[in-house]
Amino acid sequence: MEHQEPERVERFTDEELAFLRFARFGELPPRVLPQEMAEVTETERPDLPGERQPFDLGPTGRYLAGG
Repeated sequence: MEHQEPERVERFTDEELAFLRFARFGELPPRVLPQEMAEVTETERPDLPGERQPFDLGPTGRYLAGG
């Protein structure tokens, strides 16, 4: 069995990382200020009457089109 050298990990400076981010993503938009942010409240979608589920598994456990 042949001895393998550990893989070298290249380290970048903050300046080099900033350049690589710019090269990949371009210029970022201006930062959103706290007073410009909107408050969000996440909720679960209610089950509406008569609404079909996105899929129907029959007694065989297979998808039944048209339910």
